[in-house]
Formats: sequence, structure tokens, C-alpha cells
Amino acid sequence: MTEEAAVRREVVPMSVLIVDDEQTVREACAAVTTQSGMKAMAVATAEEALEVLEHSAVDILLTDLKLPRTGGVELLKLVHDLHPDVAVVVLTQYGTIESAVEVTRMGAMDYVTKPFRIEELRSRLERVARAVELQQENRLLREQLQTRPGFGGLIGVSMKMQRVYKMIEKVSQHEYPVLLLGESGTGKELVARSIHFLGPRKDRPFAPVDCSALVPTLIESELFGYVKGAFTGAIQSKQGLLEAAHGGTLFLDEIGDMPADLQAKLLRALQEREVKPVGSTERRPINVRIIAATNRDLESAIRAGTFRQDLYFRLNVVQIKLPPLRDRKSDIPILVTAFLEKFSDPRGPVRTISEDAMRRLIAYDWPGNVRELENAIERAVALGSGPIVHVADLPSNLQYPTTERAPEKDEILPLEELERRAILRTLRETGGDKLSAARMLGRKVFLQAEFLSALFPFLTFNFQPVSAAP
Repeated sequence: MTEEAAVRREVVPMSVLIVDDEQTVREACAAVTTQSGMKAMAVATAEEALEVLEHSAVDILLTDLKLPRTGGVELLKLVHDLHPDVAVVVLTQYGTIESAVEVTRMGAMDYVTKPFRIEELRSRLERVARAVELQQENRLLREQLQTRPGFGGLIGVSMKMQRVYKMIEKVSQHEYPVLLLGESGTGKELVARSIHFLGPRKDRPFAPVDCSALVPTLIESELFGYVKGAFTGAIQSKQGLLEAAHGGTLFLDEIGDMPADLQAKLLRALQEREVKPVGSTERRPINVRIIAATNRDLESAIRAGTFRQDLYFRLNVVQIKLPPLRDRKSDIPILVTAFLEKFSDPRGPVRTISEDAMRRLIAYDWPGNVRELENAIERAVALGSGPIVHVADLPSNLQYPTTERAPEKDEILPLEELERRAILRTLRETGGDKLSAARMLGRKVFLQAEFLSALFPFLTFNFQPVSAAP
């Protein structure tokens, strides 16, 4: 939970509206709600409940299905249509799979069978409260994204990213070269674009070139241009990027991969502020700002003789280091929210993510950084079927961690935790083959756990179903 969400939770406790025509049930539910740190309101009829919903803030509706006059089913439908942000928990006399399926299809988040145990009701209410908090936090993050000044698509509120933003604001108002350092996927091109479009050259061209994606001869012709007849296939003259970006910014991505002979030509062009196209004898003046980026250690490359020291000094007037995602994990929730909004169907509601799935994302080290996280969310949205992204929708390396803490000596673990670990271990040993795992564990128990987990992801089944590998 973010600090803002935690403060909001302390100031305004979550409110629960209880609807039941039996006074003893209302009193019992109100007592459980209050003991869980939530505000309780209780009424006897659906009509009274609709009146409260109209004039008061309600987070969770706990209602019996059997009510006088307007029944619980009709109330559930009205709440779904008129107050879609209210989470519904149903009290039902019929503790069967069929009734559970029916109420969840109508929009209920959970259900409790009457007569209920106090601990069971408390557990269900607290679980739904956590889900509501997560939804509210996602909504807050989306609002922050919509109102926070942007930096060309950069997202993050951590201290490390705040320092990057300050550097961008400072260097964008000047003309000197900038060297961006950071691992692949950290957003170096987004920073380069931000520097350009926040500065005085924003109305002039921004020309990116990936030095690692072109063969040496193409890099030279891309940067300096060529004249007609300069080489086979040069049927007409072409302006180079250094000249085409006149008055603007040239972004040299992965500068560490540029061949040594071209490094010398680039250094001369930057020093003399002029270029000589391939096959030409004349030089042409240029006025371009250079922003370079690399994921390599250029100082080590200089010692190894693969990168020119004088070019390094020319490019490294101001240096900005972009932090890897593993060093700013507090930004993961806001990044996930942005990507869920980006990849959700514009005709439907924005997807949200479960608490367990978010924990997996935060625990992972993300060697591919923000680009890898974006890909994981896009995959989860594409393969997921419901409005909430669950652990089972994530890539397999996030579903099944490679290491799991072994129980300490004499440590007593709950039976369901031992069962969960046994299922996950068996799935890993069988390479994800559910049929083989079912035979080893006992097909009936395994398939029952899988069915219930898939049908009711909000219930406490510590089994995660196997999804297809990406």
C-alpha cells in the first residue's frame, strides 16, 4: 500500500453496510466489522440499504439473499448498476457451488454461508477489504498519472526518479551534450526525448539512430549522408541525420557499439560543426545537439581500446544515470497501473491486479527493467479472462519462483501451506504437466483444488493453476 493510501485508510476507515432482516444477525455482523477496524452500518431492508447508498459512502455491502419485499438478488443487481464501486458479500443459506456461481455471476465478490462462524466472516470481510483497498489505490494511481506533469512517458515517483527528473529539467535548457547511462529497458530514449521536447529545440527535429542495429557502412551513410554515385546503389543523394537534424537533437543510442573508425569521424564532425557526405569533397555546416546513450561501461571500453577517450570526453559533458527497476521497486505499482490502462480494452473497464500478483511483481528483480514489466502486463491482459489480473495470468517465471524458503527446524506449517508447496514442487518436477502431477498427488484432490481456484480466485486456495508458457 502506498503512503497516501495508508494515510487515507487511517483517516477514513472502510465502511460496511449490513442488510439483514434478523436483528441478531445484524448485531453479530456489526460487531465483527467493528472489531476488524471498519465502520458498520446496519439496516433491515433493501429499500433502506438503497437510501443509505444514495447518501453515504459505502465500500462493502454485506447482504442476505432473502429479504422482505425487494429481495437480495434484486438489491445485488441494483447495486451493480447504480453503485459499481461497492464490493458485495452475500449471506446465503445455501452453501453449494451452484449458489456461489450464481451470486458471483451477478457481481458479488464473495459469499458466506449461514449460519456462519465469526472467524470465517471476519476472514472474508478482511479479504474483501484488502481487494477494495487495492482497487482504490489503483484508481488513485491512475489519477496521479493523469494529473502529474509528464516527462515524455517516464513514470515513477521514487526518489531516484525524482533526481532524474530534476536533471532532465536542468539540462534541457542548455545546449551541451548529454550522456545517458543505464541498463537495457530503463528508458534512455524516453529521457532523451524529454530533454529535447522540454528545451528550446522542441520545435526542431529529434533524430534517433541505433548504433547497434546498423552495419558500419550504413551508420556512416545514416550520420553523414552521401552523394549520388558514391557507391553501388547510390542512385541519388541522401542527407545525413547530422545535417537533417539541423537546429534539433541527434540521439545516438548504444554509442558504445559504434566502430572505432566512425568514432573518429563523428568526433571531427562534432568538433568542427560540419560534415562531409560519403563521396563528396565539400563540407556542410551543422547545428545539432548530441545526446548519446549506452548500457556499456565506456571507461572499461576505453581501457580495452574499443572506445576513443577523446570522444568520451566530448559526449560526457553531463551524465545522467538511469536506475534499474530493481532499485526503484516502489515505482512498480504506478507502472503496473499505467500499463494496465494502456493495454485494457478502451470499450471496457480498466483492468486491476490482485494483491498476490502485485507481490510477485514487486519481489521479482526485472533484469529487463521497465520494458520487461510492460511486456509481462501486456501478456497478462491478453491471456487473462476477467477484470482482475491474477498470478496465473503472469509469465511462468513469476508464477513459480525458482527458490522457496525451506521450513526451519521444528517449524510448524499450516496444512494448506504444506499442500501448496507439495503441488508447486510436483508441477516443477513434471514440467507443468497437470495430468502427471494429478496422478502423483491424487487426481481427485488436485483437480478439485484447481477447479475451485480457477472458479473463485478471491477465495483462500493457495493453489495457483498452471497456464500456458509464454
